[in-house]
Amino acid sequence: MSSAGSSVHWLDILVVILYFVGITAFGLWVARRAKTSDGYFRGERKFRWWIMMGQSFGTGTHAEMPVAQAGATFHGGFATIWYQWKNMLVTPFYWLLAPWYRRSERTTIGEIVEDRYGRRLGLAYSIFAIAFFIFNQGAMLQGAAKIISVATGGQIPPNGVVVGMTVTFILYSFFGGLISSAYTDFLQSFLIIVLSFILIPVGLQAVGGFAGMRQTLPEDFFSVYSSASKLDAFTIAMLAVNGLVGITAQPHTLSMCATGNTERAGRVGQTYGSMVKRLCTIGWALTGLIVAAVLLQRGAHLPDPEMAFGYACREFLAPGFTGLMVACVLAANMSTCSTFMVNTGALFTQNFYRIYLRPDATDRQILRAGRFSGFGLTLLGILFALTVQNVLQVFLFTESIAAFVGIAVLGGVLWKRANRLGAVAAVLMSFAVYYGMNYRNTGEVMLVYKWQPAPFGWAMLAGFVALIVVSFLTRAESPERIGAFFDKMLRRSDVDAAGEDGKKPLARESGHDLILLDLPGWLSAGRWRGFFRRYREDLVGFLLAWGVVGLTILLAWAVMQIGR
Repeated sequence: MSSAGSSVHWLDILVVILYFVGITAFGLWVARRAKTSDGYFRGERKFRWWIMMGQSFGTGTHAEMPVAQAGATFHGGFATIWYQWKNMLVTPFYWLLAPWYRRSERTTIGEIVEDRYGRRLGLAYSIFAIAFFIFNQGAMLQGAAKIISVATGGQIPPNGVVVGMTVTFILYSFFGGLISSAYTDFLQSFLIIVLSFILIPVGLQAVGGFAGMRQTLPEDFFSVYSSASKLDAFTIAMLAVNGLVGITAQPHTLSMCATGNTERAGRVGQTYGSMVKRLCTIGWALTGLIVAAVLLQRGAHLPDPEMAFGYACREFLAPGFTGLMVACVLAANMSTCSTFMVNTGALFTQNFYRIYLRPDATDRQILRAGRFSGFGLTLLGILFALTVQNVLQVFLFTESIAAFVGIAVLGGVLWKRANRLGAVAAVLMSFAVYYGMNYRNTGEVMLVYKWQPAPFGWAMLAGFVALIVVSFLTRAESPERIGAFFDKMLRRSDVDAAGEDGKKPLARESGHDLILLDLPGWLSAGRWRGFFRRYREDLVGFLLAWGVVGLTILLAWAVMQIGR
């Protein structure tokens, strides 16, 4: 067991060095395959389902998440797991949403917004998306710094390791794009799983097992759902809405859903890569409980709850394993940051460079622009990291602003009558209500407010009402634009054979119609004709995903019964 005052063992330093060298070499080796802009930005849409799962899990899991979850559980009990599990109740919907992005035939969500609402809104979305990436990278870097600093007692300088991490993922992402990112994500996903559970056996031994933990902590700390955690049913519901609407507008969602070799590969990757993350969250929450019990038994305290995960690393890991933990933290960040860097470059290139700077750019010029713009904008994320104080609140903030923008994205697919003025009104109204209510409650002007369910819920309601009312009162989008947009959604994107009209076959012919498409259409008799046959892929996958959700929650409940 290491201690705060001890120096870092040479084994720890060796493990970190080997990790940096190994992942860089692997990323650069894979980078040889990225020879075109499509390969760089989308991997030529050839990833198999297992790569898609690793990409989804790796990109969706950041170093700030175990930091935030362990800190929240340390402070409020196991039921705070719903801060991360807010998407648990919407994960089955990923099965239904994933084909939207592949069928769009686009490289970025900014292009999808442009197809649906016009060029100006596509540009506005792209500006939001780049800011989203910058905010998230800042939170991830700060999360890594908190773990490394506490875990090593300050012996391994966190800033130095973060710089090394940044140089590494920039290097292989710069040359290999999404191909390097996806394959390194898959490899690093195994380290993230190790990160989630490695502390638990030694921690339980230190605290006297589950029985000792139960004797030390309040009983409500072991509830899967408890109002003592300040997560009541309304809060969980608002977090679920945040996750469902927000995921549609998060700019990396397209990469997670649309780069597989088939539509099903995208569905499986996004849905079950996310399910693996839900399982890992149980490990993070359990670590928080262990630290809370250990500190009470020792009569010690932490100045910041988000130091709980780092404290566990420092106290419970033997020489060599601390270095492994640092490598795992780096893996959690690098897998996400590399994807973000590629997507940032894609947004700048596809929605700025090709439209406003070089409309006649060659593929080689597009590839170069994507590499350098991704590199430059990633540096802004590093600067933002210096301003982050509370990792959890920044994490919830970025997901909330994505949800406000998601009203326009989601509404544009669910409802054909939605128009650009309605979309603008929805986003502006939701932001205005959110910031107005938070200012009234706090009396302070801030960029990142502490997340509260009521302001978020009212903001979402106001946004959807604005979308509907303004769209009804203003001129509809042109039939040509709406027709072209929805025609793509009605056709399989992973079938090469074209009909006599030169188009891909209609999805309903093979049971791949999308059940959420143009939701008001449910009122027509045609929607119910051949219902199961047309929506077979959606319905079967959706029900299976709900079964996995139930089993995951049951597993968490069973773990919390141990030691009674």
